[in-house]
Amino acid sequence: MEFEFWWLLALPLFFSLGWLAARVDLKQLLAESTALPAAYFKGLNFLITNQQDKAIEAFTEAVQANTDSLELHFALGSLFRKRGEVDRAIHLHLNLLEKKELEPQQKLAVTAELAQDYLKAGLLDRAEELFESLNDDRYRQPALRALLEIYVREREWERAIKAATELERLSGVPFRIEISHYYCEMAIKSKLANDTHTARFELDQALNANKNCVRANVLLGDMEAEADAHKEAISTWRRIEFQQPEYLGLIAPKLLASFRAIKQTAEGLALLQSYLQNYKLPTLINVLYEATLAENGPESAAILARTELIKMPSLSVLDQLLQARTIAIKQQTDQAENTTFKDIQFNDLQLMQQTVRHAIGNKTAYHCEQCGFKAKYHHWQCPACNAWEALPAEPSAI
Repeated sequence: MEFEFWWLLALPLFFSLGWLAARVDLKQLLAESTALPAAYFKGLNFLITNQQDKAIEAFTEAVQANTDSLELHFALGSLFRKRGEVDRAIHLHLNLLEKKELEPQQKLAVTAELAQDYLKAGLLDRAEELFESLNDDRYRQPALRALLEIYVREREWERAIKAATELERLSGVPFRIEISHYYCEMAIKSKLANDTHTARFELDQALNANKNCVRANVLLGDMEAEADAHKEAISTWRRIEFQQPEYLGLIAPKLLASFRAIKQTAEGLALLQSYLQNYKLPTLINVLYEATLAENGPESAAILARTELIKMPSLSVLDQLLQARTIAIKQQTDQAENTTFKDIQFNDLQLMQQTVRHAIGNKTAYHCEQCGFKAKYHHWQCPACNAWEALPAEPSAI
């Protein structure tokens, strides 16, 4: 690359332009900062130090000193919402809409804030009306997200599907998992109304939305089993292995019940045993243990528990081993003439089992990955944060 002499002449010009731009920006920044009331900076300081009561007082003072600043009103309204003083936020934003001469864009901004107030207050009808009125491109995505939350809370699944589909298109963020569960919720409603044809169609739509929707196949299998079509039910539930095999523990009792119904219990136990070997799911151990105890007796159940305990130490499996041994000794004691030694063994095993169960306690098993909510049973939607499939398929190990 050759050096051009005129570059030397241009350097002072570029330097002067940069200096001038910096001066202009600095003057603008100073003008903006001096236009803000001192109470604004006090409020910011209180926010930084997490003194929200004093921050509200400072921002209230700032709003009174500068009644034309929408940003100050919004900051104060946001603080009110965060503090749970939603009625004050609503009053603040309603006053803005009623008393100020607002330009169209400013009115939209205030409407968006007021809609958030209503949503926070649980006034869903009012919030929905305002969010639907926000047709401006800048507010469309946040409004759709809020509307989606409202539709889910009100269980308006068809409208939720439309909102989620539109959000996908605008944001590029997939909502396939959520949409599949909305269809499942619709199918449950149709099933309760004895409209199995519609329920099946809606479950097919769930699988079209998300081919890995385990819940759809669980529900389809349930419908087959309820219609005494147990072979079809088994075939449907077995698809879950090729979707998300970690959920096999959830349908293991259903599978075994259908195998029993067609008098193929041994085949069912063999299938669950293969699942256990391939995926090592704790819930499968529980189902297999109970089934083996019922079908083959305590000795076989004890062997199963001992084998699994060697592979993976677990208080729950140790409890099963002790239970099986206790039942076996009790049966032997009932048949024997000299029971003193057997009674001692039985009592010792019972004592050990009680100790293990005390160590296990009543610990909850499922933990939401989004909010940490603890549940004893599996939920497809977290009861606390409403996230879908946020609870793991398997309980936490004890």
